[in-house]
Amino acid sequence: MSPASPPTAERLRSLFDTTEPLTVGVEEEVMVLDPETLDLAPDAEAVLELFDGDARLKRELPAAQVEIVTAPAASTAEAVAAVEAGRRDLCARAGARWRFGAAGVHPFAAPEGVLSGHESYAETRSRYGRVARRQLVFALQVHVAVGGAERTLAVYNALRSYLPELSALAANSPWYDDRDSEFASVRPMIADALPRQGVPPALRSWDEYAAALAWGAAAGAFEPRVWWWELRPHVSLGTLEVRVPDAQTTLADAAGVVAFTHALVAWLAERHDAGEPLPVAPRWKIEENRWVAARDGVDGVLADLETGSREPARARLLSLIDAVEPAARRVGADAFLDAARALAEQNGAVRQRAAGDARAAAAAIADGFLG
Repeated sequence: MSPASPPTAERLRSLFDTTEPLTVGVEEEVMVLDPETLDLAPDAEAVLELFDGDARLKRELPAAQVEIVTAPAASTAEAVAAVEAGRRDLCARAGARWRFGAAGVHPFAAPEGVLSGHESYAETRSRYGRVARRQLVFALQVHVAVGGAERTLAVYNALRSYLPELSALAANSPWYDDRDSEFASVRPMIADALPRQGVPPALRSWDEYAAALAWGAAAGAFEPRVWWWELRPHVSLGTLEVRVPDAQTTLADAAGVVAFTHALVAWLAERHDAGEPLPVAPRWKIEENRWVAARDGVDGVLADLETGSREPARARLLSLIDAVEPAARRVGADAFLDAARALAEQNGAVRQRAAGDARAAAAAIADGFLG
């Protein structure tokens, strides 16, 4: 879609009305690693050549990143199986030439790196310069098709409130530039140097979203593909794209994050269907929890968005996982909720710090890729 032709409100409603309800897809951003040093290796194009156009693998902005992309799946189990197949195929075809890993950032790589030279990133390289070269960040993006335009918008507005909980659960980037960043998830702090980051605006209607995208085009500021918030209605796929989680080191951890996200969306959709008005919290309140989640992860204390009462993130997450479990059973996510509960107790950030230093954490990330 060109910047000159953003979608109209009618087109958006049609797209989101016609998606298959509660299907799930995953985009997993993976590190390409030097097999000896375990530093980032800017060899993504060479890795992709091994796959001869396989649609499951794609390039991304960092030259040391490949992305595993799954087709829409009817269940979390099917999506997780596709991620596992992608990881295993990467390792099998690379042989001894590269290793791979998944975490929010690389623990000791230089903070500024090589970007993809592909023409699709020419404007990003030119417009953002060194800021773009610092975007050596790796996410686990979960797409859920809610089904129904108005249902999707209601879930989107409510789901914004739960982005800090998802961030805390999936926090997996404490080491950065060979030292402790003092964040459980430093990745969003790096991303914040770019525009349109963090908690997205509430959208009162599809007309409002269309008008925002039209303004971006008219101003020469952005097009729909760079509406980069941590949650967005995807204007090509008709999904809600949850972009807040760090990439997860092990397959079990990735499954836990995907399952919780899928179930959380299904739970909100069911509440909407039952006629319950879903709350739409002010962005500034959610941002307060966002910072705590990035800083402290599951060790943090989150605030109730209505009353301000405080609750440990672990307790909050475990209560939410219990609440969404019936919906999880209906979307084939329940088998992985124990993995989500395990993350609430000890997530990737906790385990990386327990490794002792950035070099040991990098080794654990590489060793855990098929775990």
